Amino acid sequence: MILGQENLNIVLFQPEIPQNTGNIARTCVLTNSKLHLIKPLGFSLDEKHLRRAGLDYWKDLDLSLYDSYDELREKYKDSTFYFSTTHGNGFYDDVKFNQGDFIIFGRESCGLPDEIRESDPDRCIRVPMVKTSTRSLNLSNTVAIVAYEAIRQFGFPNMK
Repeated sequence: MILGQENLNIVLFQPEIPQNTGNIARTCVLTNSKLHLIKPLGFSLDEKHLRRAGLDYWKDLDLSLYDSYDELREKYKDSTFYFSTTHGNGFYDDVKFNQGDFIIFGRESCGLPDEIRESDPDRCIRVPMVKTSTRSLNLSNTVAIVAYEAIRQFGFPNMK
């Protein structure tokens, strides 16, 4: 991570698929963002699939682990949180992001729990999709879309 403030704080709530988390870790390193993982995880952090997806970026990743969502919120109680969910009323590009904001993404299988989404419905955002029988975009793709829009808004600091 580049010295100074991180661009974003990317939070994965109980991620289940190691390859997605590895890809997201790589995106975090390359966007100067911190990755926060809320347990339980559906995999071990030393799994070969996780490391393979993150390649050699793991040594550069700023990573924090939490036993619960409440632990994360308590630690960063004065921060701004957004919730990426297919149930969001606003689109991700309607938000005016700031450096250091937190964006929380849910589990691959079922997204964010109702109680988290309902705690601040005005900060629930979504990536628009056509209506199909499939649930949603891949988690790592969604993180990349939202993260790059946020970072674009503040001018891609420290990025070439």
